[in-house]
Amino acid sequence: MEKFGIRVDLHMHSCLSPCGDMEMTPANLVGLAALGGLDAIALTDHNITFNVPAAVRAGKEYGITVVPGMELETVEEVHVVCLFPDLEKLDEFQKIVIESYTQIPNKPEIFGEQVIMDENDEILGYYPNMLLSPTGLSIDEAIPMVLEMGGIAYPAHVDRDSFSVLSNLGAMPFDYPLEFAEISYECDLDALYEKFPFMKKYTLIHASDAHYPQFIADPGALLEVSENSPKGIIEALRSLPGGMIL
Repeated sequence: MEKFGIRVDLHMHSCLSPCGDMEMTPANLVGLAALGGLDAIALTDHNITFNVPAAVRAGKEYGITVVPGMELETVEEVHVVCLFPDLEKLDEFQKIVIESYTQIPNKPEIFGEQVIMDENDEILGYYPNMLLSPTGLSIDEAIPMVLEMGGIAYPAHVDRDSFSVLSNLGAMPFDYPLEFAEISYECDLDALYEKFPFMKKYTLIHASDAHYPQFIADPGALLEVSENSPKGIIEALRSLPGGMIL
C-alpha cells in the first residue's frame, strides 16, 4: 500500500489533566490542531482517558484524526505515552490502570481541577482522585501490555530532567522491543547524545506535550503512514527503523 506523509502531535493534554489549562477543552484542542496544520493528534491525559471520546467525536467534525491515548506514570515515576487503535482497547487499559494503585482524593486548590467534558465542551463532571501520581504498573509491565493490546507504548520526553526514563533509570527499559522514543521540541540532540550515546540508535519523534493552547501551534512530526487512522498511525510507529529524527 502506498504511503503518504501526515503531520502529527501524539502527546497533548486536556483540562482533565490537573496541570492542563482550562482552555484545553476537547473541541478547542482539536480545533487548534486543525488551525495549526496538523492531520492527527493523540490526547494523552495523565493516567486517565475520560476526555478522549469527546476529542474523537470533535475530531470527526474538524477532519482531525484523534488517536486514543494516555500518558501513564509508572511506578518508577517515568512517563510513558500509550496509544490504542480504538476506544474499546483504551477503556480496557484504563480499568487496569485504575485498579493498579490506591486512589487518593484530589486537592483542586493545590493541584487544579480535573474536568470531564463532552465534545461541545460542556462540563460533565470532575474526576475526584489525584492524577499526578505514579500508578502501580512498572515500565516493564506496561509497554508489552499495550503492545499485546494492539497499541504502542514508548518513553515520553526522554530528554527532560524529570519523569523521563533516562533521568530516572539512566537507560531504556529492559528488553525494550522498539527502536523508538519521544523527545520534546526543546531537546538539545547534541547534549542528549553526549550524555546517552546509545540513544543514537533510536528513532526520536518530537511531540509538544501541550498543556496550554499556544503550544499546539508547534509544527508536529512528519510521519509516513498507509492510512490516517489510529490503527494506521500505530502500525507506522511500530514499524519505524532506528536512527531517524521525526
